[in-house]
Amino acid sequence: MATFRTYSSLAVPKTKNSVQNYGGSSTAGFSGASLGGISGGFGGGKGGSFGGSQSAGFISGSGTGFGGGYGGGFGYAGAGFHGVSFGGDSLLSGNEKQTMQNLNDRLAAYLDKVRALEEANTELEQKIKEWYQKHGHGGITGGPARDYSKYYQMIEDLKNQIIAANIDNARIILLIDNARMAADDFRLKYDNELALRQSVEADINGLRRVLDELTLSKSDLEMQLESQMEELTFLKKNHEEEMKSLTGTTVGEVSVEMDAAPGIDLTKRLNDMRAQYETLAEQNRKEAEARFLEQSRELKKEISAGVEQVQSSKTEITDLRRTLQSLEIELQSQLALKNSLESTLAETEGRFCVQLANLQSRISSVEEQLLQIRSDMEHQSSEYKMLLDIKTRLEKEIETYRHLLDGEGGSSSTTYRSSTYSMSS
Repeated sequence: MATFRTYSSLAVPKTKNSVQNYGGSSTAGFSGASLGGISGGFGGGKGGSFGGSQSAGFISGSGTGFGGGYGGGFGYAGAGFHGVSFGGDSLLSGNEKQTMQNLNDRLAAYLDKVRALEEANTELEQKIKEWYQKHGHGGITGGPARDYSKYYQMIEDLKNQIIAANIDNARIILLIDNARMAADDFRLKYDNELALRQSVEADINGLRRVLDELTLSKSDLEMQLESQMEELTFLKKNHEEEMKSLTGTTVGEVSVEMDAAPGIDLTKRLNDMRAQYETLAEQNRKEAEARFLEQSRELKKEISAGVEQVQSSKTEITDLRRTLQSLEIELQSQLALKNSLESTLAETEGRFCVQLANLQSRISSVEEQLLQIRSDMEHQSSEYKMLLDIKTRLEKEIETYRHLLDGEGGSSSTTYRSSTYSMSS
């Protein structure tokens, strides 16, 4: 007895795309509404995938034979060709050509559907390739990698701007350091000049004390000179009075000539004394005047030297004060410039950090999308390979059925009773 094998449990995994639905109904696989007859078809059941609604399989049936009544075809809700044989008394003997024609039509429709699905799959792959080419990613088909050149250029520009900002910051820091060093140098010079000024002021104070002492000495000498002049005047006055008194007494005397020793010439003695006192007074006056003039010249020299030194010190102090003010103004301007540049640098760094964070988030999002799409494509590729494998197996089984149908046509009259027995059992 020639029988057909039962092909069950050929479940097809569901895919995420409706173009991979082989049946045309609301569920995946070959549905009975598309490839079946009045009540069945290759898919069997009510729109189920390859194996029908209750049990999966390529061809289903509940015992209805190949040449059964109006519910004929390739099955309705059961397992398959189990126990089916070709009996001589069946209706198949009268409608063999029509049944074969229906089978061929169904096979042609199945092949057309397979070709349509292949075309749809090719179109889908082409769309996926175009999408990857448009978005710059390489998918599972080995397309080119995503082009990040514009992002690289943007990142390179940002890096160059950051480097330029760092260089400007370093240059400004160098200028600030130079200004600070110059300010320290001028401060050191100012301290030195201040110490020199203090020493000069101390010298001036010492010279002033010397001047005061010389002034006191001058006053003392002037007082001594006045006292000497008064003494000289007093001596002259006394001398004149004595001379007048002596002259008066000489006029009233009587000349008496006596032979005696010569007397003392008082007039000569007085003249000698007066000449001696005048010489001594003149000598003292000249010595005092010379000493006074010498001390006055020395004091004037010291005073003039001190005045010149004080004047030069005042001029130098004025210049240093003016230089210090200009340096303080320049330092304040440099500090203000430094603060403004530091704030600008901080703002620029913050803005660039935000831009880099946004770019990084966009890159991460695109990479996540790429990974998701790649995983979906790999899943679809595996499902597609599985479907191609199932298609190949189905084509082989159909070819086997065709050979069986061609080879068992002559012996169908001897097997009908056994098929009836198996159906009843």
